[in-house]
Amino acid sequence: MSRWKELPAELDPRVRQLLVRLRRLKDHSGLSVRQLAARTGYSAKSWERYLGGRHLPPAQAVEALARIGGEDPTRLLTLREVAAEAWEHGKDRGRTAVPAAEAPAPEPEHQPESEAGPEAGPRPAAEIRLSVRTLRIAVAAGAVALVLAVSTAVLVTSWLTGRSGADADRTARTAPLAASAPASPPSYSCRLQRVDGAWYAGNSRTLDATVGYGQSGPDVVEVQCLLRRAGVSPGGIDGMFGPLTRGAVVRFQKRAGLIGDGIVGPRTWKALRG
Repeated sequence: MSRWKELPAELDPRVRQLLVRLRRLKDHSGLSVRQLAARTGYSAKSWERYLGGRHLPPAQAVEALARIGGEDPTRLLTLREVAAEAWEHGKDRGRTAVPAAEAPAPEPEHQPESEAGPEAGPRPAAEIRLSVRTLRIAVAAGAVALVLAVSTAVLVTSWLTGRSGADADRTARTAPLAASAPASPPSYSCRLQRVDGAWYAGNSRTLDATVGYGQSGPDVVEVQCLLRRAGVSPGGIDGMFGPLTRGAVVRFQKRAGLIGDGIVGPRTWKALRG
């Protein structure tokens, strides 16, 4: 395999990076320039110009070489777009530095031989199609992101509204009624007595109600009183099933040989009242 000539020193690093990748793909394929021309539809002279840094290869040629070399064309096409900007910038600087009468005529792009021969003119339409496709992808991604953001905001708002409504409804059910003065915190007491072999604290006579974390009311007060009678402190007798009450329930359940899930059900009630 012949050794590559050095790329022109004035090439922009972004263009140089693209050409180095293309040269490696060509070497990896094991194809000669003529074989590459036959496989891609671009003439051997065109490939010599592209790989020699004398002309920027069109997007279709880059994609064709990528597929031959077994590489994802998307990366190379992205490098090609970056290189194209640098190439145009370099041409603009060249036009500024060289008088119009002395400036060399730009070398035309080449179409595949299968369509218009080895020395056909530029294909701006292909570049336009690539740019339009890139723009469409960007617009679609932006639209999807906007829809997801709006959907998330709607879901969060709905959740907060439902949570607020549920809290208000629970407060309305559990708060004591007040005729004119602001309601004062309820006071609870434990009036323990044994009836028919079962203990009651004077707040609830339930035997099967399910009472768990976050609940409040007379059933919770009954649980707290019975826990205290059993020698397991739930903290204060406040009618709120909080962390202290739950911890006390778990300890009592384990002591009674029950599953320590912190939820008072029929079996735990039976043990508490026994």
